[in-house]
Amino acid sequence: MMDWTDRHCRVLHRALSARALLYTEMLTTGAVLHGDRARLLAFSPQEHPVALQLGGSEPADLAEAARIGEAEGYDEINLNVGCPSDRVQSGRFGACLMREPQLVAECMAAMGAAVKVPVTVKCRIGVDEQDPEESLFRLVELCAQAGVGLFVVHARKALLKGLSPKENRDVPPLNYPLVWRLKRERPDLTIVINGGVGSLDEAQAHLQHVDGVMLGRAAYHTPAILAEVDSRIFGEGGAGDPFAAVEAYRGYVASELARGTHLAAMTRHMLGLFHGRPGARTWRRILTVEGVKAGAGLEVIDEALAVVREGDSRKRTPVPATALSV
Repeated sequence: MMDWTDRHCRVLHRALSARALLYTEMLTTGAVLHGDRARLLAFSPQEHPVALQLGGSEPADLAEAARIGEAEGYDEINLNVGCPSDRVQSGRFGACLMREPQLVAECMAAMGAAVKVPVTVKCRIGVDEQDPEESLFRLVELCAQAGVGLFVVHARKALLKGLSPKENRDVPPLNYPLVWRLKRERPDLTIVINGGVGSLDEAQAHLQHVDGVMLGRAAYHTPAILAEVDSRIFGEGGAGDPFAAVEAYRGYVASELARGTHLAAMTRHMLGLFHGRPGARTWRRILTVEGVKAGAGLEVIDEALAVVREGDSRKRTPVPATALSV
């Protein structure tokens, strides 16, 4: 979710669900160790619980990056062993590490020894010519021996030769039963399934077989799905309200505008919030067109929200019955 789940996005998503675990974009160890930490690692207190996702393959560097992440207040440190981009492959991290399970285990052991918060792995079931029944189970076994207790498994291979990162999110077939089998054979581990899950109905079906479900594109493109997570998945409270989430996010936007953050950097994460509702297209248009203008402020959100409220009000108003004359 690079360039997607930044700190602004996560605050919006937290306004929709108090319980869902949020993940950062993947940050390389080089960026964490040598980059602008204040900018890269910044997050708001309301984001908790939030996990820092790292990319790297040097145990010592990952251990130090994990220490830094823990010191910054992150609740979990996650190693990405699933990203298939060329840039990631050239740096020897991401999905290509599925071919080096022993190295991944060494990295996880180093990270686990460096911090007290949980260290976890996000992986694929395999890459290229690998047999997923061997590659996935081998990686999990070695990492479990290194002390890892939680694995997020994207239930499809990554084809590193011939497919773009976008195609690798859709083209390789999903193999959910393999991930379910992993949980059956390793009941001692926490197994979270990922890949192609587009609704809470689907998530609840998976929860009959595994411990958790990670939502990626579905949560980003239609974030209102998160408004029902607390009630339907965790059994807490009633369904959330996207309108209330906007109001909560509005306060955050105001504080960020005062710090010099451009409105569009925050409103771009809101575009799909009212997907399927009357006025959703106008909502997107106003945020997209007006939000990028110099000096754009809260009035843009207010204007767009008024359109959706009007459409929602019309939808809820009953149509009066008409008399039939004979």
